[in-house]
Amino acid sequence: MEIQWLGTAGFRIQTRDTAFLIDPYLSRNADALPGQPLAPPDLGPASFIFVSHGHFDHIMDLPVIAPASGAIVVCSPTAARTLEDMGLDPGRVRVVDRDGFETEFSGIRARAAYSRHIRFDLKLMVSTLFRIGRRLSGILPLFTHFPCGQVLSWDFRAEGRRILFFGSGGSTPRELNRLKTDPVDVLLLPLQGHSDICAKALEYVKILDPDLVIPHHQDDFYPPVSRTVDIGPFIESVRRVCPRTRVRTMAVNEILSF
Repeated sequence: MEIQWLGTAGFRIQTRDTAFLIDPYLSRNADALPGQPLAPPDLGPASFIFVSHGHFDHIMDLPVIAPASGAIVVCSPTAARTLEDMGLDPGRVRVVDRDGFETEFSGIRARAAYSRHIRFDLKLMVSTLFRIGRRLSGILPLFTHFPCGQVLSWDFRAEGRRILFFGSGGSTPRELNRLKTDPVDVLLLPLQGHSDICAKALEYVKILDPDLVIPHHQDDFYPPVSRTVDIGPFIESVRRVCPRTRVRTMAVNEILSF
């Protein structure tokens, strides 16, 4: 199995028999750090694209990526409507209509759980608006045209491993404890959206007790909307509080083989 981080919350996972994508988003502006040289055809064929929620940095490129890869998009009703309004063939979309939705393909099981988006705190909102400044009118459509909708976490079982993916860090302790059924081999954990995101991310690790954590979404993918997050305090707190768990940081487009 191979896990490739595409930047932001995007991943490509390759198994022996197939590949699938999670929240693939390749667009960057000129100020993004790091950049993203890949284009949709570079992702290759994929069976499915699993979506956590409808914000621009999770679905904006899917009308191009889905037909280029041949994949079916699995997402919330809100994200489905956005994608269809953008011109994606409705026949290429499968709507998650319930908590616990499941699909199986090529020996892989994917299960959705209703989750929540992280609540942006006042400190973060003020600093973001300060960075945006007079560019707000040009950036506003990125928010108004891409409503969040129901947030989904994804539980993948593939080749004897359990991979948990979160696209935003707003999960409640109740949700996380509900997911604590079987051991977690790999936790794909977002670190963006709150001034105290490292502490919030640590709560996921404390409850889920994964073998391996791969942080994501900490990159400055679309300045001035985004910022680079210093995840050093998260890595150190995991090392101190959850010493059994390994943290593996990845460079954009790096591939980790198991």
